[in-house]
Amino acid sequence: MQPIRNRRLKSIAIASGKGGVGKTNVAVNLSVALSKLGRRVMLFDADLGLANADLLLGLRPTRTLRDLVAGTVETLDEILVEGPEGMLLVPSASGISDMANLSPVEHAGLIRAFSTYDQPLDVLIVDTAAGLQDSVTSFCRAVQNVFIVVCDEPASLTDAYALIKVLHQDHGLRRFRVICNMVRDAESARRLMHKLSSVCAQYLPDVLLDASGIIPMDEHLRQAVQKRQPVVSLYPGSPAGRAFTELARQSDRWAAADADTGGIGFFVERMLQSA
Repeated sequence: MQPIRNRRLKSIAIASGKGGVGKTNVAVNLSVALSKLGRRVMLFDADLGLANADLLLGLRPTRTLRDLVAGTVETLDEILVEGPEGMLLVPSASGISDMANLSPVEHAGLIRAFSTYDQPLDVLIVDTAAGLQDSVTSFCRAVQNVFIVVCDEPASLTDAYALIKVLHQDHGLRRFRVICNMVRDAESARRLMHKLSSVCAQYLPDVLLDASGIIPMDEHLRQAVQKRQPVVSLYPGSPAGRAFTELARQSDRWAAADADTGGIGFFVERMLQSA
């Protein structure tokens, strides 16, 4: 089947230089917050091998991407799970080593399954693995917007810079949207952004960093994780809930791609080129 070309959508990769910075929480809550705005959202849990977006959404998929790779299902529709506010989840497989080490042919076949999906879609969010795996760079190359999630830890900044450097120097990416997560206040976020911007300006002068969101440290977020619900659903009026809602509103104002370059078919084609 030929890739679908008649859909306009925004595609976003959520990435981080290291684990433990709240990357998946950002992906999950942004997906639900955009759905609450009336957008048709698909979240692709692309952390192959260590998937947990389903847990944060309180979902129990019976089929995952592993079934597509194994050939027990053939289309994306057969594994999609509906989550809060009608958002759709493409679930990956957790704790399965072969999902984290797909061959180029398996990787290409997996992404090709997206070309069978022909339902209306406004936003595709890709929750990548942490670090510098080949799959991370492939997904980041395939989307229109790359979010880099950082928190106020030295290792987070160092690894975020390393990821940006690889994506820029090896793959030609130039613009990145930075999300400062789990920060005490706006001033802490400003200092965090300044540190990352300063090192990039010194060593990667062609890189553009946009401060695109601040998610505060919030006990409500921890409680929501324990209850396996997004904070924007369980505690929408909390500091974290309001911050994710504002992030969704900002993202919603970005212009959609042209129909011939922004549909899910374009994402498929870019993924095939990278795989």
